[in-house]
Amino acid sequence: MEETYIRHLEQRLRHLEIEKRGVEQEKTRIQREVYALRKELERLRAPPLVTGVVVDVLSDERVIVRSSSGPHFIVRASRNVDIKELVPGTQVAMNQRSYAILEVLPPSKDPAVLGMEIIEKPDVTYGDIGGLADKITEIREMVELPLKRPELFEEVGIDPPKGVLLYGPPGTGKTLIAKAVANETNSTFIRIIASELVRKYIGEGARLVREIFKLAKEKAPSIIFIDELDAIGGRRLEDATSGDREVQRTLMQLLSEMDGFKPRGDVKVIGATNRPDILDEALLRPGRFDRLIEIPIPDQQARVEILRIHTRKMKLAKDVDLQKIARETQGASGADIKCICTEAGMFAIRSNRTEVTERDFIEAIYKVMGQEEIRPSTSPTTSPMYG
Repeated sequence: MEETYIRHLEQRLRHLEIEKRGVEQEKTRIQREVYALRKELERLRAPPLVTGVVVDVLSDERVIVRSSSGPHFIVRASRNVDIKELVPGTQVAMNQRSYAILEVLPPSKDPAVLGMEIIEKPDVTYGDIGGLADKITEIREMVELPLKRPELFEEVGIDPPKGVLLYGPPGTGKTLIAKAVANETNSTFIRIIASELVRKYIGEGARLVREIFKLAKEKAPSIIFIDELDAIGGRRLEDATSGDREVQRTLMQLLSEMDGFKPRGDVKVIGATNRPDILDEALLRPGRFDRLIEIPIPDQQARVEILRIHTRKMKLAKDVDLQKIARETQGASGADIKCICTEAGMFAIRSNRTEVTERDFIEAIYKVMGQEEIRPSTSPTTSPMYG
């Protein structure tokens, strides 16, 4: 009887020991949770910090800062802040009461700048551009060569070109050329639509231009591509309205950045416009856009090359003659030809075919270019392409 009672007590003791270990583990978990909640509570109770910008650093390591509210203060920095990091223009966080500098903030970037098309390395190559071999050679001399072989310019004793202006009708490949150059030079491609720089408030457009060039320097080597340049680059008029004057301020900031009181390093500017005749003379002078290159509507041979590029992945029927199609697309831009190839493929898909025929291309030309005279009838012999 006693032995049975002792075994019962031993079992009870083991059970209590197991419960004790479980309670201790639960206690440790709750203590950690309480510690985390206290840290979070302390963080939430901490007074908010005030942002400011360093204006100057004095000899006794005191710092002149401009607070976000406007006034300037002479303050000291926390021991955790390296005084060497406090250069003019640095953004800092300060105590709300003493205005002491507590930490250095990363440089801020405007969301509008970050929202622009920034491609670390475009996937467009020179092989994706047809009929512009001579123009590509000119651009490579002006943009690619200074980025890839700057020592040549040092040996010759000349400054590398700063920018190139591409002009011509819409859809002729100006953006493609800029992306291909960025790909070949392993450069970051920053594409800006000039109209995005036109802002409501005074000075906003000029500030955006400054931040774009600053971003380009950080991501160098880089290419800034300014599309539709005539939106801000038009001739300045004496009887301008307030809106026109703000556009002119943005243009003057762009001129200043392109002149570059400081060397821009591996940053090149490519502009594009359909209206070079309305651009301001100051924008076109050498030293800003050093070369003006016309990108024309493709001729017969260029259209054949563009057709070959856009049909190289298509399954074409044996009756497709790209020379004939090129003749029928006279006056079409490169973008028009790409659209024609896409529409021809769509006509084949609608007919449940995997091969694209010459008739599909004729229908596509009619749809894209609106040429009634080449629209095929029920009899293929009535079409100019079928004789």
